[in-house]
Amino acid sequence: MQKIYGNVQGIKASQIKRLQQLYEQNQPADRFITPEFAQALATISQQIHHPICCYLNRRGQVIRIAVGTPIQTQIPPEELPRRSAERLSGIRCIATQVKSEPPDEAALIAMMRQRLDALVMLTAIDGKVKEAFLSYLFPDSESPWVISPPLSLDDLTEQEFDELVHEWEREIVDAGDGIFLSQEIVSDQDRVLLVGVQTEDISVQRFEDGLAELVRLVESAGGIVLDTMRQKRDRPHPQTVVGKGKIEEITLLAQKQRANLIVFDRDISASQARNLEQEIGIRVVDRTEVILDIFAQRARTQEGKLQVELAQLEYMLPRLRGRGQEMSRLGAGIGTRGPGETKLETERRTIQRRINQLQQEVNDLQAHRARIRQQRQQQEIPVLALVGYTNAGKSTLLNVLTNAEVFTADQLFATLDPTTRKVVITEPETQERRSILLTDTVGFIHELPPPLMDAFRATLEEVVEADAMIHVVDLSHPAWESHITSVLEILEEMPEIPEKSLIAFNKVDKVDSETLDRVQQDYPEAVFISATQRLGLETLKMRSLQLIDEPVKAIAVPQNSY
Repeated sequence: MQKIYGNVQGIKASQIKRLQQLYEQNQPADRFITPEFAQALATISQQIHHPICCYLNRRGQVIRIAVGTPIQTQIPPEELPRRSAERLSGIRCIATQVKSEPPDEAALIAMMRQRLDALVMLTAIDGKVKEAFLSYLFPDSESPWVISPPLSLDDLTEQEFDELVHEWEREIVDAGDGIFLSQEIVSDQDRVLLVGVQTEDISVQRFEDGLAELVRLVESAGGIVLDTMRQKRDRPHPQTVVGKGKIEEITLLAQKQRANLIVFDRDISASQARNLEQEIGIRVVDRTEVILDIFAQRARTQEGKLQVELAQLEYMLPRLRGRGQEMSRLGAGIGTRGPGETKLETERRTIQRRINQLQQEVNDLQAHRARIRQQRQQQEIPVLALVGYTNAGKSTLLNVLTNAEVFTADQLFATLDPTTRKVVITEPETQERRSILLTDTVGFIHELPPPLMDAFRATLEEVVEADAMIHVVDLSHPAWESHITSVLEILEEMPEIPEKSLIAFNKVDKVDSETLDRVQQDYPEAVFISATQRLGLETLKMRSLQLIDEPVKAIAVPQNSY
C-alpha cells in the first residue's frame, strides 16, 4: 500500500486505508481537481480532525498524501523533480483547512520553497467544501505570490489548470525572476539561523556575549548567519529545547530566509535534535558540533587530526540513532547463527573500537611528548606556556617574539597544533643572553566541550608541564572579563598547573585611553602589549625573565579582580 506521510499518530487503520485509496483517484490533467475528489478530502479531514495535503503531478496522478499543513508536509528537496529555475516543479498541492481564511504566510513560503504549480486551500466545514483559495507564484506582483478571492468549488473546478500554469511559467521567464524560485541558493556555505535560549541562571550580558560568540564560531566554520531568534525560559523544554510556538516561528523564519541549518547556542541531546528536525524540516546542530567542525577544518598535523577524530567520535557515540530493525548476522556457521544485532549496535561497536584505538594513540602521543619535555628539562631551559581565550593573539605573539611562522587569522581556533619555539632575551644590566621556550597552546572558549578537553589532553599537558604561564587577553573584546573567567575555569579543571603566571593584555592599540587607564589600575601587575604593533614586547620579555626567576610567589592579578 502507498505510504501516508505526516503525523498519522492516533489515526485509525480504517482511516489510513481511506487515505491510501486517494492514491488511486487520478484527476484530469486540465483541471485543478474534481468536485468529487475535493469532497472526499473534506470528509476524511473532518473524520480525522487534521488538515490533509494532497500533491498531484501535471498528469493528474496523486504522488503524495500527507496529514498536516503545507509547511509541515513539504516534499524533501531531493524528491522534487529536477527542473530549471525558470520553471515550476510540476506539482500542485490541494490542502484542507477548517477556517475560512486565505493561506497563511507559512503555507505560501512552503509553496515558494517547493516551486509548486499552485496551492489550493479548501475550507472544509461540517465535512463539506465551503469555499477555496487559489494561490500561485507570480513575479510581477508586489509579493512573490498571488492569492485569489474566495472561490466556490464550481468556480475552482472549471478553471483550466494546464493553460494557467503555462501562462504563469511564461510570466516567470519574461520577468527573468526564476532565481527567486530556486529551491536552494547555490553556495558552498551553510545558511544558518541561530537560536538562543536564555534560562534563569544566565545573565542578559552573558547570554548576548554567547550569541555574539556563536556568530563568530559559525562564520569561522564557513557558514553565513542569516538571523538570530531568542527565547527566555525558566529551563529548556525537555523534548524540543524551545516551546511549540517558538518552533513555529523558527520554521517560518527558516523557510523565509532559505536557511538550511539551525544552530542552538547550547548543547542539545540527540532526541531533542531529532524532534526539532522533524518539526522544522531542516538539520539542527548545537554549539559543540560547530566547534568540532572548526577543529576538523583547522587540524593540520597528524597529531591534530588524531585528536579531532577522537573528539568527534566521543561526541557522536551517545548520539547514534536507530535505523530500523534490519539485522546483520554475528557470523556464519554452527554456533554463530543467532538473532544478530541491529545496525545501530554494529555502529556502536565499530565506533567504540575506533575510540579505543585512538585513545591508545593519544596515550602514545602523551608518552612521546613526555620524552621531549624530559629532554628539555635536561637542557634546563625554562618553558612558558601561552594560554588564553581563542583569538586572543597567542600565535601572533609567538610569531613576533620568536620569528616563528605559525598560521594566524582573525578567526576562532585558527591554530590547533601546539608549537614550541625558543626566544633569546638579553638582560639589560648584565648583558647575559638567556633562552626561554615559548609554547603556543590551543585556544580556550567558554564551556569548552568535554570531548575536546579529553581528546586534547596530550596538547593541554604542555600547559601542565610548563614552568609558568602567560595568560594572553584580548583587551579590545567587549567580553574580555568573561574570557578571563572562562580561561580560569578551564585551568582549574586541569590536574595541575604552574604556580607562576603573568597576565598580558593584548591589542591595546584598539582600546580607548579611559578603558586602558581603568584596567591598569585594576591589574597593576599585568603587562600591556600589542603583538601586531610590537608595543610593550621588551617589557613582556623582562617580566618573563622575572617570572621564571621568581622562586614561589606568582606574578598574577588579584583574585578579587576575577
